[in-house]
Amino acid sequence: MRHGKRFNHLGRTTSHRKAMLSNMASSLFVNKRINTTLAKAKELRKYVEPLITKAKSDTTHSRRVVFSYLQNKESVQALFNEVADRVADRPGGYTRIIKLGNRLGDAAEMAMVELVDFNDLLIKESAPKKTKTRRRKKGSTKATSEDAVKADDKKAVAASEEVKDSKPEASKDEKEKDTEAETDKKVEVKAEVEAEVVEEKEEVKEDLKAESAPEETDVDKKGEDVDKDSSEEGKDKKE
Repeated sequence: MRHGKRFNHLGRTTSHRKAMLSNMASSLFVNKRINTTLAKAKELRKYVEPLITKAKSDTTHSRRVVFSYLQNKESVQALFNEVADRVADRPGGYTRIIKLGNRLGDAAEMAMVELVDFNDLLIKESAPKKTKTRRRKKGSTKATSEDAVKADDKKAVAASEEVKDSKPEASKDEKEKDTEAETDKKVEVKAEVEAEVVEEKEEVKEDLKAESAPEETDVDKKGEDVDKDSSEEGKDKKE
């Protein structure tokens, strides 16, 4: 009678089942992956993972405990020398079960059991993630991305204000000198503008005078010629 024994007996006696799982575990540690039925793979995972955890502490006692299960020196050496080094940082879940479909003879579900840290293809594709040991409380909530952005903006504003406060203020004498220099520049500019305006006014006046002066006509020129001729004739008569 079963009497609450809920694990899968796999249709075998206790001694046969233990020998079979021991042999499968030894093959898994030596070859790093094996193919078997899905039911056996699930039972093998429960059998193997406690042994891998035990192998993390490389002591004589742990080696003797693991050897009592495996009864194979080669598999024990592979577990403590190769597997334990790869699995040192992993807190659990050392094996992976991949379904392979049904077997042709009896249509049994087949699966592949492999050690997670020995699949080089998957390790290269996905970078290793750091394990989180800190536990969050139930009431704690994660900050959203918007809150994080607002916090960064506040920090930037505070930093700019600190920089402004840290700059030394200019003394009163320097401020007065700056204001005097600015007023002197303004006065010079005004004087230059006024001088240019005066020059333009003088040029305009000269142009107006030149335009208003009477031009000599041909009649006036003829009168001057007549006066010259008459004066020359008077001189001849006197002589």
